[in-house]
Amino acid sequence: MSISGHQHIVQVGEPVLRGIAKPVLKKDIGSAHLKKLVADMQKALASEENGVAIAAPQVGEPLRLFVVAGRIFTESEDDDEEETPAGPDKVFINPEIIRQSRKQENMSEGCLSVRAKYGTVRRHSKASVKAMDENGQEFIYHGSGLLAQIFQHEVDHLNGVLFIDKAIDYDNEQ
Repeated sequence: MSISGHQHIVQVGEPVLRGIAKPVLKKDIGSAHLKKLVADMQKALASEENGVAIAAPQVGEPLRLFVVAGRIFTESEDDDEEETPAGPDKVFINPEIIRQSRKQENMSEGCLSVRAKYGTVRRHSKASVKAMDENGQEFIYHGSGLLAQIFQHEVDHLNGVLFIDKAIDYDNEQ
C-alpha cells in the first residue's frame, strides 16, 4: 500500500514490467493467492480515476492475468441517457489475442505504470481474446474501439512491452 492509501502500482523502470509473465497454472485458479491478487488489482484499479484496466505485472506479480474495469462494459454511448451502474470488473486469466482486424488506427494511450505520459499508438480496431475467468471457465470476448485497445495494451504488458515502446509520439502532461 502506498502512503495515500492507494494500492501500489509498479512504475516504469521496475524489472517486473519488462519480463514475460508466466501462465497461471490450472491448480492455482480459485486459490487464496489468486483471489487476493485479483482483489488487490481491483482495488488498485478502483483507486485510479482514469484507470480502465490493469495487468498483474503492474502490481508486481509476473502472471498472465489482467482485469478490465466493469464500467468499460456498461458505459453508455449517449451522454444524455441515465448512467448505467458499472458492472463487475472482468478478469482475464491467460489471455490470448486470437483475432484482430486488418484495420488499424492511431489511438491516444496512457498507462498507470507510466505516469503523466500520453502517446499515440497504432492499434487494431477490433480484437478477440480467449481467456479464463476466475473460476477457470474459458471464454472468448470480442472488443472494438476502446476495448480492443485495452486488450492489446494489457497483453503487451504480459509480454514485457509498454505503450511507450510502440508510441509514434508522446507528450509529458504537465
